[in-house]
Parts: sequence; C-alpha cells; structure tokens
Amino acid sequence: MIDLHLHTSASDGRYPAAEVVLRAHAAGITTLSVTDHDTTAGLDETARAAAPLGIEYVPGIEITAVWRRKDLHVLGYFFDPRSPGLQAFLVTQRQDRIRRFRAMVVKVAELGLPVDVDALVERAERHSHHSLGRPLLADALVSAGYVADRREAFDRYLGDDCAAFVPRAGASPEEVVGIIAGAGGIASLAHPGLLGHDEVIPSMVASGLQAIEAYHSKHAPATVLRYVRLAEHYGLAVSGGSDFHGDGGPSGSARGGNDSAALGCVALPRDAFDRLRELAVSGARARSS
Repeated sequence: MIDLHLHTSASDGRYPAAEVVLRAHAAGITTLSVTDHDTTAGLDETARAAAPLGIEYVPGIEITAVWRRKDLHVLGYFFDPRSPGLQAFLVTQRQDRIRRFRAMVVKVAELGLPVDVDALVERAERHSHHSLGRPLLADALVSAGYVADRREAFDRYLGDDCAAFVPRAGASPEEVVGIIAGAGGIASLAHPGLLGHDEVIPSMVASGLQAIEAYHSKHAPATVLRYVRLAEHYGLAVSGGSDFHGDGGPSGSARGGNDSAALGCVALPRDAFDRLRELAVSGARARSS
C-alpha cells in the first residue's frame, strides 16, 4: 500500500514522524511520504523510522501557494531536502505563517475569544523549521472551550472569508512548481477536487507541473476518475494519499475543518507510483548529463 500524503507534528499533524511511521506500518503501508506544510523538519526522523521496518521512504512536502487570495497546495516529491534554494524559500514561507498566525490571534481576541498561544509562536520563532498554521489556532480555540472541534473553528471563525480570516502573502502556484523543480523534485497539485478551480492547471503545467493528486481521501470515485483523465489529457502523472493528520479528530487539510482521514483509506496504485519515480530518475539523469 502506497500513501504519499501524511502529516506530522512538524506542521499540523498530531503525532511526531516516528509515530506516524509506526502507525502507517501497522496499517499495511509499505511506501510513504511525509508531506508537512512548508517544512522538511520531519523527514530525517521519517527516514530513520522507516528503514528498519522495510518501508520505502520518499522525501515529500506540501507547499502553500497563493492564488486569487486563496491557499493552493502543491506537493513535492523526490527532491533534495537540503537544497539551499528550497530551504531559503521555506524560511520565508514560515515567517509569513507566523505573521498571519499572530494577526488571526488578534482577530479572535477582538471577537471575544482570547487564546494563549505564546508557546506555539515561541517554538516557531526559536525552532524556525516548525510550521504554524490555522489548524493549530483552531486547536487553541477548542482547548479554550470556544468551539467543539477544528471543523467548528474553521466554519465559524478561521475559514476563508470568516471574521478572523487573514489572507496569506506568498508565492504563486507557478513559482512553487519552479522551487520544487529547482530542488530536483516532482511537483503535484494537491487535492484539486477540494480546490474546485481546474482553470489554474494549464499555467501550472506550462511552469513544469508533473502530476496531479487524483487519489485523495476527500475525492469521491467520480472525482478520482476525473483527475486521472485530466492527468492523461495533460500528459501528467498522478499522485495520491490519505492526507492523514491524526486519529480521532479533525485534520488541518485542504479546507481546515475536514475530518482526519484514516491511514490505509487511500492507496496510490503501484503503476502510478512507478511513473512518478521514473520521472524523478529521468530528471536526475537529465540534470547530471
């Protein structure tokens, strides 16, 4: 079983990387990629935990781009996590996450919902590889008793166009595709069925997009088929994964309040994975020639 979309506590997942790997192994996953938001902090731990279990590990990340004032996520695979260009870009991404997080904290306080998130902000500032995001603020609202879960926090306060929403400032989807390619990686548009704006795809393809995430826990079978066919139309590969954030609670994926997917609920077909890997290998050969 292949799952190329997992999150750890390095961003908005509930468990550290080693525990995610153990849970994935128990669920029957044999190939995985941790794709934390705008950080590679969990990758070394993932690789160390996967090796003794015989799990194939693929370096991964989920980078947030900005498109029409909304978040658009681009997955990266098979890249060099130590690429200087990538790491410099991710520092800028995480700095903007802190700015945005602070602004949303002010907004929820103005709504009469003060929360103590100083420890989270201090961790992000002190350990700059950690990534802040709206799901962590949602957790703080849950802990303070203002809402029942992350879903309610997003629906009432933190979702796009809600009272405490603050737009992101960042790179375009095309720029993010270029950053991933510059680090030797394969770029895949994350959960396009949740984005609902396929018109962005042609310009991303022109910029070097190589895959679409057709298989996703929130894609209905008809949606999976749609994006498999769309990938064929553009000559792209397909990726896929659960978008796991943690058992027993809502995740921070896509629209923030979606219920967390269970490990093993989505599997990328082996032939689709083999094509992704072939693209990575051929790209490496082209760069070395």
